[in-house]
Amino acid sequence: MLIAALNPFGRTNVAEQGKKKIVRVEPTAANAQSSGAVAVDAPTWTPTPEAKKQATTLRLIAGGLWLLAIAGEAFAIFWVLRQVPVNMVLLIILIVVIGALAIGGSLLWKKANRLDPASKEDTVRFFMQNQLGAIIAVIAFLPLIILVFTNKNMDGKQKALAGVIAIVIGGGAIALGVDYNPPSVEQYTEESNTIEQLTGQDLVYWTKSGSVFHVCADVPDVNKESKDGQIYEGTVADAHAAGKDRLVSYWDREAVNYCGYTQEQVDAVTAGTTSDAPADEPEETPEAE
Repeated sequence: MLIAALNPFGRTNVAEQGKKKIVRVEPTAANAQSSGAVAVDAPTWTPTPEAKKQATTLRLIAGGLWLLAIAGEAFAIFWVLRQVPVNMVLLIILIVVIGALAIGGSLLWKKANRLDPASKEDTVRFFMQNQLGAIIAVIAFLPLIILVFTNKNMDGKQKALAGVIAIVIGGGAIALGVDYNPPSVEQYTEESNTIEQLTGQDLVYWTKSGSVFHVCADVPDVNKESKDGQIYEGTVADAHAAGKDRLVSYWDREAVNYCGYTQEQVDAVTAGTTSDAPADEPEETPEAE
């Protein structure tokens, strides 16, 4: 059955029942303070007090995990590596634990940054806040790796074994600590204002498996078969908090072809926006049941 309803913002919303359930997520982050045209004087996105509190909690936990990782490194350097002979089992266990703590902290830190991102205007803070996980991983592993290979209480085979394990785990911790697509206040502001000017409200749609979010629930990308059979709706900030990187780059084509908006409405929005997001192919590849 097809149900068509004209909403107050001048678009026709068509949805096919019986396919995928639309689920409204619990608000976890902030919206722009007010709606309006996407222009130079458009409202700047700011997180709600609840979002900032949650981000602060996540950062404190991440910081605690990182401190434990560095403490484990110090124990390995100043006690384990000074034993004769070196307890290889204990050393390898410590390397694994340090890696797990560093990675766990980085994942929580990244989640916090999605709730409360930095501004690109402050270049130093933007870099440090988004790449701190990788920096901590370097601190937690580089001195340890150097001292393993220069240790006089280990033979060549022991150095090779412990060193390779430390390099592999440390390299993984660094790679997972890097934020390759860091969020920013400017990105959230542009996306929120784009959606609000087009639709009249800050509401977007995504699926669990996708990496981007969309203008409406009728686009093909969110209606492909998925394991949970659900489409999620929420604010732009909610979508980012759910792990979605950005608004799909071809949102303008989706709006015209699937969401009931006219080219004139889309042109009115794009006339006041600029975006350096790369072009991408359709998202949301089907999941296996």
